[in-house]
Amino acid sequence: MSKQKIGVLHPGMMGICVAATVQNSGHEVFWISEGRSSQTRQRAEKFNLSDAGTLAALCETCSVIISVCPPHVAEEMAERVLAHSFQGVYLDVNAISPQRTIRIGQSMTEAGKDFVDGGIIGLPVWERGKTWLYLSGDKAQKVAALCSGGPLETRVVGDKIGKASALKMCYAAYTKGTTALLCGILATAEVLGVRGELETQWSRDWPNFGEQAGERVRNVTAKAWRFSGEMAEIAATFRGAGLPGEFHAAAEMIYQRIAGFKDAFETPALEEVLEKLVQK
Repeated sequence: MSKQKIGVLHPGMMGICVAATVQNSGHEVFWISEGRSSQTRQRAEKFNLSDAGTLAALCETCSVIISVCPPHVAEEMAERVLAHSFQGVYLDVNAISPQRTIRIGQSMTEAGKDFVDGGIIGLPVWERGKTWLYLSGDKAQKVAALCSGGPLETRVVGDKIGKASALKMCYAAYTKGTTALLCGILATAEVLGVRGELETQWSRDWPNFGEQAGERVRNVTAKAWRFSGEMAEIAATFRGAGLPGEFHAAAEMIYQRIAGFKDAFETPALEEVLEKLVQK
């Protein structure tokens, strides 16, 4: 495949991993410096991304645009791209419900753009075999060819828009949903004065689980601000499939309570996290 110009919106921790995968596949990656943070600029410069400057310029330059942003701005980002003269393939890899993905895809199709649904399962990584980019849609195979170089592993799961997002939602419903559940359990046990006894009993049943549970709660704080929106998307996914969404709606509220740790210099102590969780 000939070298192509690919735009990434935006090169955050996961976005830069996507950008590196595209670069490793032999293509040039563009980003937008306008309105972005110094941390994003540093990542882009470290990986030698080309700066398009503005979204309008990116849309004119690139044949493929990949959207990697927080769930709550996914549709807004797609609308902003539609407002420009972009004529290529738009890949949405955001953690959003299949219902929202289908809406975005319909808007793109109606405007004469090609759309591919994507879902990333795993953490930002720099070695293969750990994180997967799932794709669905008529142009999924074309996009997969642009991402063959790793570190992301790419898999096409069909030509139906919404399927890749559905897989992402169902996977995260367990991994991130159970961490939110642990947050709620430990906070409740703390209020009722039985946290120590609970951790001891957990570790009797599953070696070291009491300690591991606390570490999971502490470590999720840096991403809680982003996971809260993802829980809302999972709740919508469940409801769209005819199941109750209240469990993940509650998980959204739990993550919102600890979202303030986003910019903490150090991982907070468990006691600090539990204090935030019990505040109303």
